[in-house]
Amino acid sequence: MLNQHTLCFVGAGNMAQSLIRGLLEAGTPADKLRVADPLPAQRDKLAAFGVSTFADNNAAAAGTDAVILAVKPQVANEVVSALDLGDAQLLISIAAGIDIRSLSAWTRVTQPIVRCMPNTPALLGAGVTGLFASPACDAGQRKLAGTILNAAGTTAWVASEAQIDTVTAVSGSGPAYFFKLMEAMIDAGTDLGLDRATATTLTIETAMGAARMAREGEDTPAQLRSNVTSPGGTTAAALGVMEDTDFNAIIHKALNAAEQRAGELAIEFGAPTGHKENHA
Repeated sequence: MLNQHTLCFVGAGNMAQSLIRGLLEAGTPADKLRVADPLPAQRDKLAAFGVSTFADNNAAAAGTDAVILAVKPQVANEVVSALDLGDAQLLISIAAGIDIRSLSAWTRVTQPIVRCMPNTPALLGAGVTGLFASPACDAGQRKLAGTILNAAGTTAWVASEAQIDTVTAVSGSGPAYFFKLMEAMIDAGTDLGLDRATATTLTIETAMGAARMAREGEDTPAQLRSNVTSPGGTTAAALGVMEDTDFNAIIHKALNAAEQRAGELAIEFGAPTGHKENHA
């Protein structure tokens, strides 16, 4: 499918690089990919993959089927407002917190837009991305967006744009939660007498094994936890401490904070409510 489409990436950061690597590995011809970035060093990294690089965003985007916005939310307004996009060009945004209302205000109401929230394991092709499409997107554009983001791992379409903030809280920020747990387990193992290298190996391999059991097996995480928790055993003793500290409530509170912050980003860096700046 991607052999028939020319794609432009605006921004050549880590996420754009991971998507481009994934697309190339999936068989997308390098001459179908363009990248725009103001920094020569970033352009050089992508030029090494054989793709066309540009300093000017509009020069890169001209005539392409889809433009992937891969910039920081702080500069999204400036970048998108300066883009000269056609009615039929699909805008795919992976800019955190920037909502479709703002992207439409900076382009046009009829602009086809897909808003995405990937996560950092996409750098290894093991990410998961939540997607939501504006009403202006047709079935082919939705399929194109899904195919592009599948290059970085797994995709999941959500029923409402508000759920993108929830995706941000669960999977967008989620890797950091697991890293935090790993840090704590490594530190605890070291305090209990293991050398740090051994504690690190045990922790990381346990995390990978548990994730594979949850993904590849038929049991739910709750059932898997129950399966390894013998009454009066060591696992029960550890989980009892977690329950005493209301571990579930801490996780709920943390994800609520992340979701709330995602919504705040739309207010901080998005278009003013009720103010449209659509191109003629």
